[in-house]
Amino acid sequence: MALDRILIVDDTAIIRKSLEERLRAKRYAVSTAGSIAEAEKRLVANSFDLIFLDMELPDGDGRVFIERLSHTDNKPLVVMITANGAIESVVECMRSGAFDYLPKPFAMTQIDLILKKASDFQRAVRVTDFLNRESVARREIIGKSPAITRLKDLIHRVGRTNATVMISGENGTGKELVANDIFLNSQRANKPFIKVNCAAISEALIESEFFGHEKGSFTGATDQRDGRFELADGGTILLDEVSEISLALQAKLLRVLQEREFERVGGNKTIKVDVRVLATTNRDLLKSVQKGEFREDLYYRLNVFPIQVPPLRERTGDVEILANHFLERFSKEHGIKSGGFSETGIAGLLAHNWPGNVRELQNVVERAAILAEEGVPISAELMGLTLPAPVAAPQAAPVVQESAAPAPASNSQVMPLHELEKRAIFEALERTNGNRTQAAELLQISIRTLRNKLAEYRGDNEEAA
Repeated sequence: MALDRILIVDDTAIIRKSLEERLRAKRYAVSTAGSIAEAEKRLVANSFDLIFLDMELPDGDGRVFIERLSHTDNKPLVVMITANGAIESVVECMRSGAFDYLPKPFAMTQIDLILKKASDFQRAVRVTDFLNRESVARREIIGKSPAITRLKDLIHRVGRTNATVMISGENGTGKELVANDIFLNSQRANKPFIKVNCAAISEALIESEFFGHEKGSFTGATDQRDGRFELADGGTILLDEVSEISLALQAKLLRVLQEREFERVGGNKTIKVDVRVLATTNRDLLKSVQKGEFREDLYYRLNVFPIQVPPLRERTGDVEILANHFLERFSKEHGIKSGGFSETGIAGLLAHNWPGNVRELQNVVERAAILAEEGVPISAELMGLTLPAPVAAPQAAPVVQESAAPAPASNSQVMPLHELEKRAIFEALERTNGNRTQAAELLQISIRTLRNKLAEYRGDNEEAA
């Protein structure tokens, strides 16, 4: 609920009374005032989300009062109550900054419509303010490997449902990116997508972040604040690294997942929400359950549809695709003319194990793009990557003759140079499973030279045939 506290300012007692009864029946916190002076006292003591304000009051014009309200922090929405239904009066009210108007006499059904309109507007404003501070990243999942193809299929299947999803995987694999994609593929894609980094918020504050708090509920709570679940009403919430929250808060989170309701910190009003929950973790939560670090019932509530994001070492076919994608992106961002990757650069990328996964690859490429000379291909050395060492062929120990001088070798004992070269090339290809780039690195020749030599050998074979 985006509206909580409402102030009624009208000099007619029966209007104040009837409005107050209607609003209290809907469980709003209501205050009343019969004049501008009395209303200003109420505003000093409390903040309000909505004010019903009579246009003509004993000590002043309501339109002048609304202009003063427009310069205050956390200004409330104002609904002007007017006895004159003329269009000129309505226009004047709106120009003064009123959210809506209510002509006298009015029916209580009109009040209900205004409350819904104001509530929807306030929620939209608060969600927009939040998203302006924490924007949603919209990036494509890059890759063509079987593991990524399977992952994209799972995202597509579960995205269109309202199922709770648990996304697990090592740090740097792109769990948040998967969550974003699920959201964008859902029926809630045009609704709020609110994220909570459970590992980055202190234990003392995380309950307030989840559920909000009332003014004065703890030191520093100078105003009422909506929690992330309330902001996400109608949309989706992402609990990033959910394994990091305390057992005490896990119990309260379980209630939200089961009942879709909660109370703000320091409050007693039950707030109901319609929220889809996505969660991520880099831990094995079943092991955490066994150790007593995570509630078993909460685990099963979150793990309705599990998705495991594969580490980069299990999708090596995507490494070069990702590296080229990041290089193009960072070259544009930093205004750099890229020369691509050298043969040693590609070999180094493919040989590295990537313990930090896609995030490590991204950081390595960005750093190299900044350090590289314009137009010069990026080498493995520039990226700080080590090439695989060539496997040395075993050599027989030389036979030393103590008395006899070494005899000159006969022609039959010497292998022609071109034959040695040919054998070395085929041995390198065998050791690299036919990978020409890596074979060229082992032989310390260019890939072009290797291709030319292989073409030459094919020609020799054809002539021999």
